[in-house]
Amino acid sequence: QVQLAESGGGLVQVGGSLRLSCQAYGLTSDLYRMAWFRQAPAKEREFVAAVSRINVSTYADDSVKGRFTISRDNAKKMAYLQIHNLKSEDTAIYYCAASMGGGRWTTTSGYDYWGQGTQVTVSS
Repeated sequence: QVQLAESGGGLVQVGGSLRLSCQAYGLTSDLYRMAWFRQAPAKEREFVAAVSRINVSTYADDSVKGRFTISRDNAKKMAYLQIHNLKSEDTAIYYCAASMGGGRWTTTSGYDYWGQGTQVTVSS
């Protein structure tokens, strides 16, 4: 079993930066892929970014890729999401997810484990 715990969310002004962290616990050696999703109020959970065990990453789209950076530290069992130039539309609960392998990178069904989420609120 694997448990994931996110941290680093908070209230930030437009244009600010945040670094979200995800700590993995348990049998983490088989984790192939870690990712971040987000869910805004009244919206579906959406893919943000994912990174493989060897730090190959992918992002939702160009607007995210330019401002978001996903990374991973296998030794520390951590994944990170650095966000720059925050916009009001980035307000959401951000979830860390992990996959043992297989499945699609960009869909929720491609992940086996989820954290409880961390709230990011961007104010103008």
